[in-house]
Amino acid sequence: MGIKKALVVDDSITELKNIKAILTDAGYVVVTASSGKESLEKAKSEQPSIIFLDIVMPEMDGYEACRTLSQDSSTKQIPIVFVSSKSQKADRIWGQLQGAKGYVAKPYTADQIIEQLKAAA
Repeated sequence: MGIKKALVVDDSITELKNIKAILTDAGYVVVTASSGKESLEKAKSEQPSIIFLDIVMPEMDGYEACRTLSQDSSTKQIPIVFVSSKSQKADRIWGQLQGAKGYVAKPYTADQIIEQLKAAA
């Protein structure tokens, strides 16, 4: 298997660092973006094997970014996992309808992030 690369998208520097540390420990090369709009560019240029995406962000929210990525032929095969403080059942269902393969509610544990990597593999 080639290099395992993950894209982490969150407007919180703290969250980016936390998830990046978990993924780096799991053997992933981590690329980050701080907005939905930036996530579209990074996903196309970096072609990660998985994307961890926040929902509540300025410019373009995670739902819109997920929809766009899921419909683009160059990125639709990349599994997307939402990592969000929105933890209602409706949020999870809406996330799946947008094309997400997984959902982790904040606050999360390292195990929950790793579980999503295994499920997406």
